[in-house]
Amino acid sequence: MHRKIAVISLILLLSACDRNSSAENQAAPPPVSVNVVTLRTQPVTLSTRLPGRTTAVKSAEVRPQVSGIILKRLFTEGAEVKAGQQLYQIDPATYQAAYDRARATFDNANAVVRRYKPLSEAHAISGQLYDDAVATAKEAAADMETARVNLNYTKVIAPISGHIGRSLSTEGALVTSGQSAYLTTIQQLDPIYVDVSESSQNLLQLRKALAQGHLKAAGDNAAAARLTLEDGGEYAHEGKLQFSEVTVDEGTGSVTMRAVFPNGQNELLPGMFVHAVLQQGVQENGILVPQESVGHDIKGAPYVMVVTADGAVEQRAIGTGEMINGQWLVTKGLAAGERVITDGLQNVRAGAKVTAAERPAATVAEIQNKSSMTDSSAQ
Repeated sequence: MHRKIAVISLILLLSACDRNSSAENQAAPPPVSVNVVTLRTQPVTLSTRLPGRTTAVKSAEVRPQVSGIILKRLFTEGAEVKAGQQLYQIDPATYQAAYDRARATFDNANAVVRRYKPLSEAHAISGQLYDDAVATAKEAAADMETARVNLNYTKVIAPISGHIGRSLSTEGALVTSGQSAYLTTIQQLDPIYVDVSESSQNLLQLRKALAQGHLKAAGDNAAAARLTLEDGGEYAHEGKLQFSEVTVDEGTGSVTMRAVFPNGQNELLPGMFVHAVLQQGVQENGILVPQESVGHDIKGAPYVMVVTADGAVEQRAIGTGEMINGQWLVTKGLAAGERVITDGLQNVRAGAKVTAAERPAATVAEIQNKSSMTDSSAQ
């Protein structure tokens, strides 16, 4: 009897062990395979993307210097003109007559001076009479020069070289000297300015970071600037930061900076809304994390999944800076040598065991290029 009880107890014990072993096997699934990137430090050039507008390097409003009727328009609207090129011809008849009259008066006054000079030297006339004749000749010369200038002003000349706009006056129109309305405008478009505004607070933070050594000056390319057009495309030519104002706008709290860009094809037109990317400095030991590795919790705080040395998954809160070629610049929370999960995030949770494999370099480059194209189209 006791032997039967022992056998039954042994059978029950073995059954219980089998059930426990089966439950353990079900509770401990095999490790999930994930791809990771091993973080490393590298010099990262920091830049800022600021909105701005294009401005012509030179702009001139062409106005008449004398009054009269426009006889001819001598340029093609929208074309390129050269400084000194004639644009309009104002009726010169009255100014030609005034010049001829002034010239005759000048010739007569000089003739009187020539006759009086030997007489004055011989004391045949008073010195005062000769001096009056000389003064009259000088006045006649000044009147003749004024008449000549007015006659030349009947030819309206381009003050600068550049792209000329539409004509606001036609042949037969009466124009007056000093009128407020201009005849046309000329703008020099190559090169072209781009004016952007940066907050004074950001400039102070940048200078503090440079002074404390957190950032290093960008060196010879510190003034380099790139441009994003209204349609999101990148402008083909690189520009250069020309100057930064020293006065903060009281209304906006910003400082205006000006960059200059080549514009040989007139692709940039004055008044266009663009975005300028200006270099700020270089972070010598920057850490970059792929964009797809970064998630956000319910409060919007960024985090990543890190694979620890024993193969466990850890959720790590981080701080992020700017986006650079599809990667976030990490400001806190990660160190070089740590492994961050990039693929398979939907299959892991904190504390789970995983099998980690380094993501292929080709895949990293492909995703960076794709992210860069997406960022450009979104801009």
